[in-house]
Amino acid sequence: MIAKKCYTTAFAPMPFIVLFALLSIFYHLFIFILILFILIQIFFVYFFRDMPRKIEDGIISPADGVVVEKDGKISIFMSVFDMHVNLSPYDGVVKSMKYTKGLHKPAYGDVSKNERMEIVMETDIGEIVVVQIAGIFARRIVPYVNEGDRVKKGDKIGVIKFGSRVEVILPENAKIVVDRGRKIKAGETIALV
Repeated sequence: MIAKKCYTTAFAPMPFIVLFALLSIFYHLFIFILILFILIQIFFVYFFRDMPRKIEDGIISPADGVVVEKDGKISIFMSVFDMHVNLSPYDGVVKSMKYTKGLHKPAYGDVSKNERMEIVMETDIGEIVVVQIAGIFARRIVPYVNEGDRVKKGDKIGVIKFGSRVEVILPENAKIVVDRGRKIKAGETIALV
């Protein structure tokens, strides 16, 4: 299944496939370009996939990826092979959302000035903040929620198109149970209360 609001992007190479398929009928040299665009199309469909995830106990990871930081917050770097749909880490109400334009530096380094969407959730264990951060290739953060929405743990809250990093700022009473360098999937437990 293709991620919500990503169909146009996921199938962007399709017109080129049609064009080069027609051209290759008359000029066989275009077959190589056709094959290239077919491979790009397969990658786009794979990249914008929306896979079901098993939801575990506690506070869950909102994203697939590798834990790159865990000091006061958990930062998850998403590679091009990870699913880029993000989930709500806990039950709560979306208290506020703030979009900030910014740079597109690589998401595995200093991202303090990168484009971002900050989603603040009020929960029964305290405030949880999910920050979706665009990286070097990411050009669009697409939220699925609005201020005032009630979300359940595991609900889809947005997608980062070609993007790159998610940070979770947890309440003080949360105990982080993942280590730096660990590969995790959205829905896996990252902290307990």
